[in-house]
Amino acid sequence: MPIGRVILAGAGPGDPRLITTGALDALASAEVVVYDRLVSPAILAKAPERAEMIDVGKVPGSQKATQALINEVLIAKAKAGKVVVRLKGGDPYVFGRGGEEALALLDAGVPFEVIPGVTAGVAVSASAGIPVTHRGLASCVTFITGHEDPTKPESDLNYSALAATGGTLVFYMGVRQLGSIASRLMAAGLSGETPAACIQSGTTPSQRSIRETLADLAQKAADAHMEPPAITVVGAVAGLPGALNVFEARPLFGRRIVNTRPEGQAVALAESLGELGAEVISLPTIETRRLPRSAEADGVFQSLGRYHWLIFTSPTAVEFFFERMAELSLDARALQTARVACIGPATSDALSKRSILPDFRPAHFDGESLVQEIAPCDIRGRKVLLPRSDIARKELREGLERLGAEVTDLALYRTITHAEPPAEALRRVRRGDGDIVTFTSSSTVEGFVEIVGREALDGLKDKVSYASIGPVTSATMRLLGLDVSVEAKEHTAAGLVQAIVDFAARR
Repeated sequence: MPIGRVILAGAGPGDPRLITTGALDALASAEVVVYDRLVSPAILAKAPERAEMIDVGKVPGSQKATQALINEVLIAKAKAGKVVVRLKGGDPYVFGRGGEEALALLDAGVPFEVIPGVTAGVAVSASAGIPVTHRGLASCVTFITGHEDPTKPESDLNYSALAATGGTLVFYMGVRQLGSIASRLMAAGLSGETPAACIQSGTTPSQRSIRETLADLAQKAADAHMEPPAITVVGAVAGLPGALNVFEARPLFGRRIVNTRPEGQAVALAESLGELGAEVISLPTIETRRLPRSAEADGVFQSLGRYHWLIFTSPTAVEFFFERMAELSLDARALQTARVACIGPATSDALSKRSILPDFRPAHFDGESLVQEIAPCDIRGRKVLLPRSDIARKELREGLERLGAEVTDLALYRTITHAEPPAEALRRVRRGDGDIVTFTSSSTVEGFVEIVGREALDGLKDKVSYASIGPVTSATMRLLGLDVSVEAKEHTAAGLVQAIVDFAARR
């Protein structure tokens, strides 16, 4: 069997946006992924579904997998002919023991390559508003382990030399040794008034940071219950204005928001919330499944030319409609006699990606508004096709029929409660980890109530706020016993995000 290879890749400091394109390309080619505990789940989700995922993360105070065992796994998988990506937090060669793994691979004759990553010492400091170098304050920076090999008889670190650098000192993995580090630096001559900072879970929505003098940092960190992973920055740069810490000043920073949208639609909302500082817990409560083909539905597609209006109510309807057209060897020419209407900008965008610009879109993004606003158009006596879910609300069809339209409801997909919601996300929601739960449709509300369960929901009454995309969704929430804390004025995902920002500002 041909031997495989190992790619030692840096995953960055935590924020999934800080992984390099090289590491993402490597991950896309992986047959085996061997990863550390600090690698973001959002990054791991980029691995191919077929890839074998091996967690070898080490937890402070315990050993999940020894370094020797990790080396053995890398060698064995590569010798089995696999492409192995060893995904390490930060940079593989900066306190990541990547050098040890590379030497083991070299000794075993296993081909390997190294893809550097963004190291925490730089990125985490920056996210806390601390530049590690700054003209007039620090012209050098030293990266130091705060957690040396416990088997060594004495420290390899020359604290006298460190204290005399005059630059920035960045200690990795030293939050539990802060007292010792500070004492040694001060004993070596560094002033106890030297600015210092400790940053926990840097670059992630869970980031916390404190700034103190070197003399007070250890006690203040203990009082604040600072925990690994954390870095410590010592030097004049840590005394720059705290206002540079724009990362923690974002409007949703520190909020934990549950995203209940189905997997295919969840990404854009999660990214919008994440950019504003929220930690997004993805709990898709529904999924859509295309209905089987039928002679009746195929007949509708084969006679598209008879319809005067084609009305789409969601991006999902657009997706399934054009998939079915392609299966029947139809293209946009089949729609040349129909005017196209849609509800909402997301549906409009889905159409524009297929080179179709809607002729009509109501100012307010719901079926009732469409009926009211389309009335002056040429609708009476016209044939209207409504491609949508098999459980779509009947109000739109009935409203169009009252206007004199001849409506055909074309059921293309079924919306059902998610069969296998992410187990860890569900556990977090049930114990109240989420501050705000978002709903973008009545179906997401119904799925949420079914998945979480009434007993757990009763226990969340005073812990969780619920956010709705609009009045129809809000009505379903109230019907099912959920209080509506937030309702978007504009009934879009962007409108929902803005409503959450406004709500958070008042709390």
